[in-house]
Amino acid sequence: MAGATAARGWTQILLRYREPNLLRSILELAITFAPLAALWVLMWLSYSFGFWWLTLLLAVPAAGFLVRLFMIQHDCGHGAFFRHKLANDWTGRVLGVLTFTPYDFWRKTHSVHHATSGNLERRGMGDIDTLTVKEYLALSRWGRLKYRLYRHPAVMFGVGPAYLFIVQHRLPVGLMRAGLLPWLSTQGTNAAIAIIAGVLIWFIGFGAFMLVHVPIILLAATMGVWLFYVQHQFEHTQWADNKTWDLHEVALHGSSYYVLPPPLGWFTANIGIHHVHHLCSKIPYYRLPRVLREYPELGTIGRLTLWDSIKCVRLTLWDEAAQKLISFRDMRKMRNARTV
Repeated sequence: MAGATAARGWTQILLRYREPNLLRSILELAITFAPLAALWVLMWLSYSFGFWWLTLLLAVPAAGFLVRLFMIQHDCGHGAFFRHKLANDWTGRVLGVLTFTPYDFWRKTHSVHHATSGNLERRGMGDIDTLTVKEYLALSRWGRLKYRLYRHPAVMFGVGPAYLFIVQHRLPVGLMRAGLLPWLSTQGTNAAIAIIAGVLIWFIGFGAFMLVHVPIILLAATMGVWLFYVQHQFEHTQWADNKTWDLHEVALHGSSYYVLPPPLGWFTANIGIHHVHHLCSKIPYYRLPRVLREYPELGTIGRLTLWDSIKCVRLTLWDEAAQKLISFRDMRKMRNARTV
């Protein structure tokens, strides 16, 4: 309980960082969109002159800028990028066309993620599917195989992101019966994507569009899923049942502080400072580093380096007895030890 009280105390302290700066927000939007547009044109030109290898090479930084646009959309969804709701919502909706992510639908599912993160009894929306050891062992062989395939890195960071952003986001999956807004959001975004794609294909051709735009989308999708994964799927994250779950405690200790080199921190819009973001989601991303500078003790909580994050890929099951995430191998060792 002391931990929960301390976490609530941090939430109160962080309230003073919430106020967005209009000029800073506009500048952030400009220095993200303009380079992306310029890189897109350069990719098309390099393709036109036969330098397809340069086209693919330029897709890497272009994807970085698209991830950054997604993070701006993310802040808009939290009402953190501008003061006024209309400015946040319409900026988010326009960016949702570029990121292949219907804004109003995603905002709803993401708000559920923030409200239920780390609650074992409220899993299933806006998070990575995670089973407990007991749940996994209760599955049939087919069920275990499906879960293993789902958690395999090739699926989680290869096939999965492409499916999520290109296919699944075309329908309000999870909110199919939640009224008209999720459908308007997804289908309005789909229509805008189709119009823009149609115009671009008309001017530059189908082959050029596929080689220029699709690699950007696929790389950005993988980067986005990776970031979301490591923000909650690390060894000492927190999960709890309804009786012991506390929103603020899990926000602080169930979310990681992903320590990235400054250039990667810039491209990912400081989303690695995720524990602070979960404690107070209305802080604009450009204020998050200031929080750590003024309260360095927050930088010691949930700290993950790049190397640490790579090791997180093996963590697949929640061990309720040990209160941590473990791998399939750890589970087998645990079961073998019990039978000896």
